[in-house]
Amino acid sequence: MQIGGATPYPASAATLLPARSLAASISSDVSPDITRAAQAPVTAAQPADDEQSASSREEADKPVDSPASSDKARNTDDQRGVQQQRLEQLEVASLASRDQEVRTHEQAHAAIGGSYAGSPSYTYERGPDGKRYATGGEVGIDTGPVSNDPEATLRKMEVVIRAALAPAEPSAQDRQVAAQAQAQMAEARAELAQQQRTEAQAASEKRAQGSEDDEASADNDKSAASGPQDQSPSPSLDLYKQLSGLQEPMPVVDLVA
Repeated sequence: MQIGGATPYPASAATLLPARSLAASISSDVSPDITRAAQAPVTAAQPADDEQSASSREEADKPVDSPASSDKARNTDDQRGVQQQRLEQLEVASLASRDQEVRTHEQAHAAIGGSYAGSPSYTYERGPDGKRYATGGEVGIDTGPVSNDPEATLRKMEVVIRAALAPAEPSAQDRQVAAQAQAQMAEARAELAQQQRTEAQAASEKRAQGSEDDEASADNDKSAASGPQDQSPSPSLDLYKQLSGLQEPMPVVDLVA
């Protein structure tokens, strides 16, 4: 009995591979259809071929090093180096400008403050060129009043205010110092006004006391001068005695020639 169709089903020529030899295990009386089924083509090697083709395509897609590509890479590196150098130059220029600004600012405080101001002190930052640049600074200044001398306090606070506002662009701290000095000046003016009122009152009292003393002295002098004039001289008896002792007058003789 024959199993299967009468017509065999040949495989496509593109996918057929040599079949494994099974003649040793198949007898001669087996149906040709069974034999053909046992000898099915092996297709496991096809994926390996596909992977090899993909690898070949990737290698083909890779750029091939050439002198032109090497020059382009060097040019890119050179451009990055030039850009980095320009950035460093700009940073150095900015630091140098800031250094000059800070030093000018603090030296203006010290110059105007004179004996009331200290020496400038700075904070530094190291630039890309390895140098140190001043990025901040300060100057100590004495804003305390002069003890028991409001006039000297006023003169001192005037100097402090000029020193605090000496830079072209005073900082917030500079303006705060100037405000403190102005407050000290207001207190000194009030103290000076009180002192002047006290001195004026003392002088007025002294003048009044002097006037009273002068008036008392004048009254005493007037009383001393008028006292002897009011007293009448007591009568003298000697005059009467002299009058009573006079002799009678002698007779006058006329001589006729």
